[in-house]
This record gives sequence, structure tokens and C-alpha cells, in this order.
Amino acid sequence: MSTITRFRGRDPFFADFDTLVRSTFANQPGQSGEALAFTPTAETVRDGDDVVVRLDLPGVDVAEDVTVEVTNGRLVVAGERKDAHAEESTGRSVREVRYGRFRRSFGLPGHVGADAVSAHYDQGVLNVRVAGVYAGTEPTRITIADGAPQVDQA
Repeated sequence: MSTITRFRGRDPFFADFDTLVRSTFANQPGQSGEALAFTPTAETVRDGDDVVVRLDLPGVDVAEDVTVEVTNGRLVVAGERKDAHAEESTGRSVREVRYGRFRRSFGLPGHVGADAVSAHYDQGVLNVRVAGVYAGTEPTRITIADGAPQVDQA
């Protein structure tokens, strides 16, 4: 007898498997024949009270093809890596470099606005700093009183 277990995405093995499957099939050409999607890798790092998001964008003209926005409580980095080698060739080619539009989105705490965000690009890496993300996030200890709670009688 076999048992079928519903996938819930919490088991680390299944999470790794899900990531593998998504990365394998998510960037395939669409039904309309569009170019392969490009998804830049990202890293988030805490720097004091700030968070720094680093995105690998080599070969992307960030001045023309990338936007950084704060919308609906999310940091959104969107753009496009364009194929500069579009000339026709008579032979076959194998491409491992992905081109196309991309969009990465990161949730922000409610107290962080667009004025806290700054971005700069250097040597193929876009660094987006969000100031004050961790400000005031230290836990406050609450004293536990002995006895029954007092109820106001009005």
C-alpha cells in the first residue's frame, strides 16, 4: 500500500526540488515566441539599520533599461537585458546568456517610504540601499504581573 502526501512546500527536500523544477521550466520561451526571460540573481544583506539589495546586472544599460520604484509597500526593480548580438548567422548557436524583461520585487515594512531608498550601479552590480528597515525592531520585554488581572468596575 502506498500513501499519497499533499505537497505543502515546507519540507526542505521538496523546497529544493520545487526550486529546481521552477528554474528549469520558468525561463522557457512563451507560447507567443517571446525571448527567454532573464532573472537577475539577488542578495539581501543587513547593514546596521539598513538593508542592501544587490542584483547582478552585467551587460545591462541601467540608465536606459532599469527602473527602481517603491509601490504598494514593495521595492520593485524592473528592466530588460537587450541582445546586442542579433545579427543573422548561417550556423547554429548555443546560448547560455538570457535576455529579456525582468522584474524583482521585495516586501518593505510599512514605515519605509521611497525617500529611504537609494541606488547605484558599479561593475555589473546594482546596489539598492533601503535606510531604516531595521530601525526600532528591537524587542520590548513586557513585565508579567502576579495574580489575577484587575477589572475596572464602572
